[in-house]
Amino acid sequence: MIPKRDKQAIGQRFLQAFREAGAVEVAPDILLPADTLLDLYGEDIRARAYTSTDPIRGEVMLRPDFTVPVVQMHMRNGAEPARYCYLGEVFRKQDHGDTRPEHPRDNEYLQAGFELFARDPDADAEVFALFHSILKPLDLQATMGDMDLLMDAVRALPLSGARRAALLHHIWRPKRFAKALARFAAPSAPRRFEASAAPWNGLRSREEMQARIDRLQADAAETPLPAIWAERLQRLFTVDAPAPQALADLRALATEIPDIAEAVDRLARNLALLSARGIDVGAIRFDASHGRHTMEYYDGMTFSFVAPGRADWPPVASGGRYDALAAVLGQAQGRSIPAVGGIIRPGLVHELGGLS
Repeated sequence: MIPKRDKQAIGQRFLQAFREAGAVEVAPDILLPADTLLDLYGEDIRARAYTSTDPIRGEVMLRPDFTVPVVQMHMRNGAEPARYCYLGEVFRKQDHGDTRPEHPRDNEYLQAGFELFARDPDADAEVFALFHSILKPLDLQATMGDMDLLMDAVRALPLSGARRAALLHHIWRPKRFAKALARFAAPSAPRRFEASAAPWNGLRSREEMQARIDRLQADAAETPLPAIWAERLQRLFTVDAPAPQALADLRALATEIPDIAEAVDRLARNLALLSARGIDVGAIRFDASHGRHTMEYYDGMTFSFVAPGRADWPPVASGGRYDALAAVLGQAQGRSIPAVGGIIRPGLVHELGGLS
């Protein structure tokens, strides 16, 4: 068991580096309202949050993450551009399966984080380069992805809006996504609902059930997704190579899926910016599906830094872009600003021997 003061000492070093990068330190509450926030976090965090009921405040939860409360704080009174940093505990239940491992993951752990709110097209590169510089002594494997790339490809599929929406909803859940894609690529059997003279009985109204029947019949009448599109999507989702090679693969795919060209150009620009900052982009892996295994509110560039040889560990650091989340949380104030950020886990850094 690592003493908390040792983790805090490492965390303070990260906090200082974030301050030197222009960030203002903030300290979001540990106890947060759960009624609206849980929906924003996505299915994974909803299942792992510690929740309770307060007689006055209603449903509350222990802070599972810093990003959402920091975005809320910024939308209330933040300037543009703005950089924030923080250090504190987050709380998440850990699913260990049917057996308890010898060294279970912590349910409470320290995070040091940095968030950037800016309309600057260089923001992704700025945040990635900052984390790369701080973590360089640890010799971690850096990986990037781009959720917008995948979502643009799904939006380009020759399917109805309802079917594209279903795929986008499951894009962070690979097994459900694959099952839905397979169903949409197969011919549908006609759906017949025979009229009945039986009295109506049930919780749903006759109108609600008729609307459901109409949706099912419309779905059954859909033209199956052509096999070539399923194959293109599979090739895109499995791109995983050193960043320069991945970029070449994506440029080739963009000739078949033109809707991803803008995201591919953005990746090329980010890699050029990182190279100009002295980062060896050939040492960065680009995994097109990387973001499907991160926070569900990430909708653009994603990144992580993992410890080689520690396959059972979570990333030592991770982050990404979350423009849609910022837009949703800014609605009450009539504000919307692009945002990108990330976190580092000081406890894992300590286990690696700390910073030199």
